[in-house]
This record gives sequence, C-alpha cells and structure tokens, in this order.
Amino acid sequence: MSTPGSVLQVGSLKPSLAQTLADDYAARTLPDDPAERESFLTEHGTEVTAVVTSGSTGVDAKLMAALPNLGAVINFGVGYDTTDVDEAAARGVSVSNTPDVLTDCVADTAVGLMIDTLRQFPAADRYVRAGRWRSEGSYPLTRQVSNTRVGIIGLGRIGSAIALRLSAFGCSISYHNRHEVPDSPYTYASSPVALASSVDVLVVAAAGGDGTRGLVSAEVIAALGAEGYLINIARGSVVDQEALVSALVDGRLAGAGLDVFADEPQVPEELLRLDNVVLLPHVASGTVQTRAAMEELTLRNLDAFLATGELVTPVAT
Repeated sequence: MSTPGSVLQVGSLKPSLAQTLADDYAARTLPDDPAERESFLTEHGTEVTAVVTSGSTGVDAKLMAALPNLGAVINFGVGYDTTDVDEAAARGVSVSNTPDVLTDCVADTAVGLMIDTLRQFPAADRYVRAGRWRSEGSYPLTRQVSNTRVGIIGLGRIGSAIALRLSAFGCSISYHNRHEVPDSPYTYASSPVALASSVDVLVVAAAGGDGTRGLVSAEVIAALGAEGYLINIARGSVVDQEALVSALVDGRLAGAGLDVFADEPQVPEELLRLDNVVLLPHVASGTVQTRAAMEELTLRNLDAFLATGELVTPVAT
C-alpha cells in the first residue's frame, strides 16, 4: 500500500482523480514553478515510488533522474508519448496507460469529425446564425461521406473501430501500419504516400512519439491532393503541421478535421479563418462515461502496482 509521499501527481488531472489521489493515497503534486519544483524534488524525490500523470504532461528523463526510487509511471490516457519510455526501460520503471476504455468515443469522434469536415456542418451552422441563408440563399454544395475511399494510418484498436464504423457507410477501407495486419479485411498500403494517393480521406490514428513524428509529411499531404481530406484524432506530432497549414491555405487540400495539434493549446491562426477546416480542442475521449472509465482503470493500475509491483495495463518499454 502507499505511504505518505510515495505517490506523486505530475501535471493537471481530472479533478475527481486528483482529489482521490490526495484523499486516499496522500499523494503530493509536483509544483509547476521551476524553483519550487527543484526544492520539492530535493526534499521529497527519494520518497516517490509511483507517478500518476497524463498524456499532456508525462515524465521525461530529467524528472525520472530526480526520482531514484520510481517504479511506475501511471498514465491517465491511451497516449504516453510525453513519457520517455526508453529511459523508463533503462531504469526499470514500468509504464501503464488506459487502452480500450476510450476506443469507442475516439472512433465516434473520428467519424463525426469526418462528417462535419466533408459536409461543412459547422460552417453551415455559422451561415444560418449570421443570417446569410436569408440574404444569400442556399449554402454551397459539399462532399458526400458515404461510399468514399478512406485510408487509415494506424490500424490498432482505435483505427479498427473507425474502419468498422465507416464500413457501415459503404466506405472502402485501406490502411498503413508498420506491418500488415494478418487476416485484415482491409487493403494494405506499403507506405503513407501510397495510401494517401489512393484515397479520398486520410484518417490519422497512429500512436504519437518519435517513431511516428512527421509521418504524415508534406509528400503524403501532396499525394492526398486538392480533392483530399485529412482527419487527425491521434497526435499533432504525427502530421507535419506547417505543411498541412500551407496546403490548406493554398487550396492544395480540400479540407481537414483536427482534434489535435503540434503545440496544444496553440492553434495556427491561419486555420481559424477557413470554413473547410473543423477544429476541436482535443476532446475525442471527452465524455463523462469514458473519462470515468479511464479514471477507474488508472486507479486499478495504481492499486495493483502498490500491492504487487505489477500493472494491469502495462505498455511495452
């Protein structure tokens, strides 16, 4: 079981989770101020055996070095690219995340974002609210969603759930992974460029981290072309954001639906003016039900580690 100070909260968390950590685990919170943080770590760093954090914060190598008895980084969220997993492996630190419980909501968001982007529903809503329907007439025609050719980068849990949903729309599904998925009913593309050149919509569902940084490059965006659409519910780092913005502004891409960005919460100013772009504030898993399930799984990981030294949902490090 935990002893006072053995659990450390790093970064902001869901309020109810933060309260539970404080009340039930006597968890401390790492200060944000650099001077206060250094003083805190000098005084308490050796006491910490478990960190609870989120994908927006994580634990880097420098922080791990200041926590010499750290045994586990427990992540609230499926993405853990902000935690240095290589350093964790070198130090024998286990890392967990919260897979599966958010798959449905993230997949739902991807499909909803695709519909909103191709049909321009948010822009059409603004058109009505501004009184333009009365003064200018019908809204311009948009792009059909059903029966489109969709490419998915990352056919894992979430990518597969997206493919299942879009199959019901009559969409043909292709995908790219580092390796072909055995017995998949979907068409495999050998590279992101090959995938992008053969589809109408490219959905990014790959994990973040150094291995996928800039995977959707300027070349991939060019292959998608002026009639193509990009949907990203993965991580902003997976897409070359500068190339994406340039293509959208220049009309070399038909549109984009983005739930994630390279430097959140900063969003490129150019995108705010485009009606063919739908922007969400990283809310793909943001439902009451899913966040409650994520919280429950986070605490199960913490309890298991404190009791046995093992994690319920460890990631490969």
